[in-house]
Amino acid sequence: MDTELSYGYDRRRVWAEVDLTALDFNIDSITKCLPASTRLTAVVKADAYGHGAREIAKHLESVNAVYGYAVATADEAFALCDAGAKKPVMLLGYTFPESFERIVLEKIRPAVFREDTLTQYEAVVSSLHKSGDLVENETVRVHIAVDCGMRRIGVQPDETGLQFVKKALATKGVTVEGIFTHFSRADEKDLSCAEEELSRFTRFVEQVRALDGGEELMVHASNSAAIVTLSKAHLDMVRAGIVLYGLYPSDEVDRDKLPLKPVLSLKSSVVYVKELVAGCAVSYGGTFVTDQKMRVATVCAGYADGVARTLSGKGEVLVRGKRAPILGRVCMDQFMIDVTDIPDVTMGDTVTIIGRDGAEEISMDEIALKSGRFHYEFPCLIPPRVPRVVK
Repeated sequence: MDTELSYGYDRRRVWAEVDLTALDFNIDSITKCLPASTRLTAVVKADAYGHGAREIAKHLESVNAVYGYAVATADEAFALCDAGAKKPVMLLGYTFPESFERIVLEKIRPAVFREDTLTQYEAVVSSLHKSGDLVENETVRVHIAVDCGMRRIGVQPDETGLQFVKKALATKGVTVEGIFTHFSRADEKDLSCAEEELSRFTRFVEQVRALDGGEELMVHASNSAAIVTLSKAHLDMVRAGIVLYGLYPSDEVDRDKLPLKPVLSLKSSVVYVKELVAGCAVSYGGTFVTDQKMRVATVCAGYADGVARTLSGKGEVLVRGKRAPILGRVCMDQFMIDVTDIPDVTMGDTVTIIGRDGAEEISMDEIALKSGRFHYEFPCLIPPRVPRVVK
């Protein structure tokens, strides 16, 4: 039976279907690319890239191939804990001090790269020990972020970075569990930049391993792109993001190396069908005018539901297994389509905005190309008012 992730909404208006069978297929494909000793962490930030983090994580709790989860914010981590996630949760970005106490208590693994963060965690852990809220020998487990070329967050892979690692290893109440970097250009055909970043990282890790306490750290670097393109970067763990959900990082990666299935479909309904004569303007601004008698259907979804306004006059949807062009501008909650060549269309018919209907498919790659936007954006920008339905 289908399970709705969001409640109190009219599912027939617009809904996103989340296919857990496709998710399992993708995990299996990723696992086959990895050495047996390499762990797989599922990146479920941004509500699992719009797929519904709570239900995705709930499913992955029973998938042995998945070691844990990675998120971007403290609130995302807390939401997983509230939903009953038991596997390790890693925080990939900067976290503000107001969240430190709960991070420690929930055993969440934060990224660290600033000395003040180490000092603050030391104080928080000490306070929790004194209050009895934390077992005496319990600590916060952290992962040290290293900037090898992304220029986003992380210590530098040089002597200053090494001094930070020494400080982290010596900080009371802090256990350094891992060390990681993030590739900036692993999704390109030319991997020379990614390979240089990996070389910087591995040289730095060698220095870290020579430190007292640095021998057994969990080392990870691979994002989705590097999982596909850079097998020597798989190391102790990989962080699978967009590939988990059946999307490729870019057009430049070799898709034959990693077969994937899209996990999400976006659907709506036809709510009105009308006959228009030649010379009728359609939607805001009259950017489309009929040049002949046409049959036009109204779909009850719009850019507030994740249908990009830049698809106006460019995109297509699927109705009864056939393509129907979008006419005029996409509105906030509705848009119009040309169903002149699909004579059987009637009110209540399902409209596939993203996904497959019969032999036809509208992929996120296609709508990204037509809209001039990045394909990662589309699932991430489907708002909470669109119910996710797990299949």
